[in-house]
Amino acid sequence: MVPASTANVIARSDHSISRNHISPNALRVLYRLREGGFQAFLVGGCVRDLLLGLEPKDFDVVTDALPEQVKRLFRNCRLVGRRFRLAHVFFGREIIEVATFRAATAPEQGDEPLPDSDPEDETPEADAASEVEIEDEDAERLLDEHGRILRDNVYGTIDADVWRRDFTANSLYYNIADFSVWDYVGGVEDIKARQLRLIGDPETRYREDPVRMLRAARFEAKLDFEIEPGSREPLERLAPLIDNVPPARLFDETLKLFLTGHGLRSLEVLRRHGILAHLFPTIDAYFVAHPGSLVEKLLRQGLANTDERVRTDKPVTPTFLFAILFYGPIAKAIEATPPERWHDLRTILDACERAVREGQSHVAIPKRFTLGVREMFMLQPRLEHPRGRRALRVLEHPRFRAAYDLLLLRAQFGLASQDVAKWWTQLQEASGDARGKMVDDLAPSGAPSGPRREGGRRGGRSRRRRRTPRPAQ
Repeated sequence: MVPASTANVIARSDHSISRNHISPNALRVLYRLREGGFQAFLVGGCVRDLLLGLEPKDFDVVTDALPEQVKRLFRNCRLVGRRFRLAHVFFGREIIEVATFRAATAPEQGDEPLPDSDPEDETPEADAASEVEIEDEDAERLLDEHGRILRDNVYGTIDADVWRRDFTANSLYYNIADFSVWDYVGGVEDIKARQLRLIGDPETRYREDPVRMLRAARFEAKLDFEIEPGSREPLERLAPLIDNVPPARLFDETLKLFLTGHGLRSLEVLRRHGILAHLFPTIDAYFVAHPGSLVEKLLRQGLANTDERVRTDKPVTPTFLFAILFYGPIAKAIEATPPERWHDLRTILDACERAVREGQSHVAIPKRFTLGVREMFMLQPRLEHPRGRRALRVLEHPRFRAAYDLLLLRAQFGLASQDVAKWWTQLQEASGDARGKMVDDLAPSGAPSGPRREGGRRGGRSRRRRRTPRPAQ
C-alpha cells in the first residue's frame, strides 16, 4: 500500500475522539507546540485506541519542530536516542514523547529503548550490538547488511512521515488545531475491520526493522485484530531476522508482549507464527519436545494469572515472568543430572544459570531479574520442606512472595504438594502465636500434614527427590 499524497481529513463531528479522554499533559504539550508556531498531532497507537474506545497507555506527539526547538519550549524536556532522536517531556512519572516528522523509511516512533540502562545490567551481547550501531555516527541514515535501519535522523513533512509508520491502524494523526483526524492510508477503515495491514511492501518493511514482526504479534494479541494475508505471509519465513536485533530491544519488546495484559494470547500468537523460536529458542524447543506437558500448562496459567493482575491494576514483575518462561529449560537441566542430585541447591543454581545464559543469547535480561529467578527456584526446597522456626525466617526473605506464588502454581498442576502450599497460605494468615504453634507442630520430616502426596508424578519416588520442579513429559 502506498500512502496517499494528501490526507483524508476526518472532521471532529465525524469521529469519536474527545479531549476528555486525552492526557492533560499531552494536551499541554500539543497546545504549547501550537502556540510556538509549530504543527502538533497525536499519533500512532493512542489515536487508534481512542477510536476503539480503549484507554491509551501513553500518548505520543509528532511535530514539525526540530528536537532542539522542542527542548527550548519545555524546561522539563530531555533529548534521547541515537538511531532516532526524540524529545521526552516529563510530568512527574508521565512522559510525553515528542518526535519530529521524519522522512520516509525512518524507524517507527518509540522503537528505541531508553538509553539510561544500568551498566551492571548490560550483557556482552548488548554491548556488541551497541558497538555496531554507533559506527559512522556522522551518517544521517545507516542500514546493516540485512536492510535493517540502524539510524535515521532525516527530517521531513507529515506527508512523508506517514511512510515510516508500520501499520495503517497506527498511522492516524489527531490535529490539535481543529481536532480532526488525518488518515493517509485507510487506517480508519482497517480499524473498523479489526485488521492489521503493513504500509508498503511487507517483506521490505520487516527487513527494515524485524521488530515489526514482534509488534504485529503484539497488536494481534492485544487488539484481537487479524493480520491481513499479505502482511502475515512473510512472518515465519523472515522470523530468523529477529536474531540480528540488539538484545536490549528484544527485552523491551518481551515486556510489552507478556506484561501488559495479554501475555497468554501473545504466547499463542508467537508460537503460531514461528516467532517464539527466535525470541526464546530453548523455550520453544522444550514445548516442541514436550507438547501438552504440565510445564506448558503451568506457563499458560501463570501468564493468565499475570494478565488478570494487570487487568485489576495489581503490580507485576519481570522476575516472575522469566521464572515461568524458563521453568521448562530449568527443569530439563535439573533432570539431566543423576536423580540423587535433583534436590541439591548447587544443581538448581547451575540449572538456572544455564537456562538464563541461553535465554540471554537473544534477550538482554537485566541481572536484577535473573538473580531473582535463581532465588525463586532455590527457595522451592525450603518451601516444600519447612523446618521448624526456620520457616518463619523464610517468610522474611525478599523473594518469598514470588517463590510462594510459584509454589502455588506448581501445586495446582501436581508438581508440588498441595498440602504444603496450603500450609504456607495458612502460615501467612495466622497471628504471631498461631504461627509459632504451626511451626512447632511440624513433623520431623518437615511435612506439615502427614505423608506427602506425589502430585501428578508417575510411580513412587522418594520424597527427598521431590524437592525440585518436576515437569511431566
